[in-house]
Amino acid sequence: MKTVICGTGSAIPEYRMDNCELSQLVDTNDEWIRERTGIQARHIAKKETTVSLAAGAAKAALENSGISSEEVDLIIVSTISSEVILPCTACEVQRMIGASNAVCFDLNAACSGFVLAYNTAAAGITAGIYKTALVIGSECLSKLTNWKDRGTCILFGDGAGAVVLKGEEGEGRIPFACSDGESGNVLTCKTGLGQISEGEEYMQMDGQEVFKFAVRKVPEAIREVLSRNNIGPEKVDWYILHQANKRIVEAVARHLKEPIEKFPVNMQEYGNTSSASIPVLLDDMNRTGVLKRGQTVVIAGFGAGLTWCASMLEW
Repeated sequence: MKTVICGTGSAIPEYRMDNCELSQLVDTNDEWIRERTGIQARHIAKKETTVSLAAGAAKAALENSGISSEEVDLIIVSTISSEVILPCTACEVQRMIGASNAVCFDLNAACSGFVLAYNTAAAGITAGIYKTALVIGSECLSKLTNWKDRGTCILFGDGAGAVVLKGEEGEGRIPFACSDGESGNVLTCKTGLGQISEGEEYMQMDGQEVFKFAVRKVPEAIREVLSRNNIGPEKVDWYILHQANKRIVEAVARHLKEPIEKFPVNMQEYGNTSSASIPVLLDDMNRTGVLKRGQTVVIAGFGAGLTWCASMLEW
């Protein structure tokens, strides 16, 4: 049994903040941000929430798939930034879209979250536990961002993406995932539920260490997933990476010795949306006709934890 994506959707906040507007908040400028990150703008939730964005992306994915909400028997939402703890975001999405037959839970693996949620749902489908799954990445990172910290506020944005999964006859793919909790202090964010120092409620990042981690581990993860599935890189049509930084994507392409044209990006418009970035990019590519049935796609995430992972799928 293999898992296929039969629908995609996304939801993006209406308010758009470009680099020029951001430069009014911190000492930066459009050229500096573009050169170092590739980001030109980001969308910030004003009236939207992590839950409402997740539900919007889910509805769009179901419409795209032609599948009713009652057919969904699993909803996984990957998020680190929900406004609700109880009930979980996935249960709120279930209520809002009317997916009354679904099992629902959230998953927290930061920027690797969507890939790990996809793997979890695919495993359940392959095992015959579920038939139809909604996998959603939704984030309002603006709520966790210190808008006085130039090193982080230039990076992050809000949004949600979703995919509908079903099982089909065929050979499944073997994913790869790994974690390194010993190095987790390079990217942190604490909550007010415990004792914290001023500023720790915002994301704090050692940018150089995160960059070095990503350009080292992401190519390793991709090579491992190709090896596990006995597929050469020349057979891969698209490498869809977490949209963190254009320089990271370019470095991964160089390490793999693969054409940069195989590495699509949309971070220029959305910034780093953590677990939402991969499904939002999938939806952009699907709705513009870039993705074609039968193409081989590798998705790869990396982020806080530290975590990194890769999966292979046939479109």
